[in-house]
Amino acid sequence: MYANTAEEFWLILILKNKPSIRQQFFDHLGQTSPSPLGLEIQKAEGIFLLSPSGKRYVDLISGVSVSNVGHARKEVIQAIADQAANHLHLMVYGEIIQQPQVLLATLLTELLPATLNSVYFVNSGSEANEAALKLAKRITGRHKIACFRNAYHGSTHGALSVMGNETYRRSFRPLLPGILEMRFNNLADLALIDRATACVIIEPVQAEAGVRLPEPGFLESLRKRCNDTGTLLIFDEVQTGFGRTGSLFAMQKYGVTPDMVTLAKALGGGMPLGALVCNRELMKAWKSDPVLGHITTFGGHPVCCAAGFAALQVLLREGWTELVQEKAAFLKEALAAHPAVKEVRGEGLLLAVELGSAQKVQDMIRLLLEEGAMADWFLYCDTAFRIAPPLCINREELHLTAGIVSRALDKLK
Repeated sequence: MYANTAEEFWLILILKNKPSIRQQFFDHLGQTSPSPLGLEIQKAEGIFLLSPSGKRYVDLISGVSVSNVGHARKEVIQAIADQAANHLHLMVYGEIIQQPQVLLATLLTELLPATLNSVYFVNSGSEANEAALKLAKRITGRHKIACFRNAYHGSTHGALSVMGNETYRRSFRPLLPGILEMRFNNLADLALIDRATACVIIEPVQAEAGVRLPEPGFLESLRKRCNDTGTLLIFDEVQTGFGRTGSLFAMQKYGVTPDMVTLAKALGGGMPLGALVCNRELMKAWKSDPVLGHITTFGGHPVCCAAGFAALQVLLREGWTELVQEKAAFLKEALAAHPAVKEVRGEGLLLAVELGSAQKVQDMIRLLLEEGAMADWFLYCDTAFRIAPPLCINREELHLTAGIVSRALDKLK
């Protein structure tokens, strides 16, 4: 007995006395935490998530800075449908000219600094960072890699090696050798970068540390130290890219251009897509010693690139990036006034609401669900919760959000 539709599939399961979809979620999907949100969502649109019962939740996470243009944006959905009707996967990355890849790469390089003019598409932020670390070692012939405490760059082995938190690394050692960990915003630590250092990888804004901003002059000093030692500078803009901080890319806000930038999350408009962007002279290193120095089967999938191209066009056309600071200022002012809030940190619509207690944060996430909003905590800062809604959030929705969060804070003990 086989089903033709999802509805028929679930009817068959019910007739066979199978458990509910919620129970099957726990039975058959690999879990990564002892207490997932466990929220069933049937539909999403704009800034809202809808449960099967019709309950509406404001999305305060954006899939962790993925849904910058909102959910179910019609132009993105149409681009996905159109490309799927033309073709899906054709060949491993880089062998065939595929229009969606070319269009997105061209637009990206027009928007980035002129030296960042060549794009290598992958599937995720972790993969983008893996590619960047690997390319830096290939180009420089050096083995040391510098990173920062409380940084997050992904969960694959190379990315995990430069994750700045031992809690998440210790169970998976040995990792990459030659890793040098520095303190974010500590100028003295920059002296640790030397002529044996292949690259430095850094988030211009540390997201999972609870949204920590670079102090004036820090990124400029880092750039200078890399120049002086011949070390390649990699910006991980996986979370900060595509308008999240009030500039299209955080590098533009801080006026520092890296040698490489890694992108993902919002890049695909909701589809899985990552990218390493650097100068084409650096990218040429993949071609020799060895040939095919980096390979991906599904990187730059045409449907994902079509979605990303449509989403980026929407973001540029709607002008939401220019309104991010105004929207963020409203939320900061509304939430900072509440007595339960210790501090509201952040840049643009990447905010950390500090409560001073991990238990309060967990209680707050539960209370927000009851009130009709979905939030999250930070990997390295469990005393604050995240507010990072889609950038398309409008004035009415901002007031709605502030009201929901305030009511949840009122109930917090």
